[in-house]
Amino acid sequence: MNRVQHPSNNDVLGAPTGWDQAELPCGALPITRTNVGDLPAVVSYWRPDAEELAALNSGGAVRLWVVGATMPPVMLDVEIA
Repeated sequence: MNRVQHPSNNDVLGAPTGWDQAELPCGALPITRTNVGDLPAVVSYWRPDAEELAALNSGGAVRLWVVGATMPPVMLDVEIA
């Protein structure tokens, strides 16, 4: 998936302090800082390439990877244009 700039983006996340770029590169991620109810949230936008879109249309699944030993609360959805 390719991260994409979205009109609502209002910040950019970089690699965490001390991140080893040689071990696993981590680029800048445009984000939108917002709220879900009273909870702060961060949203990033992603677009599948042609190969990924074909795989999804053939029944493939979206995978969410989180680096670390646990999974924080996350959400996945689709922006409907």
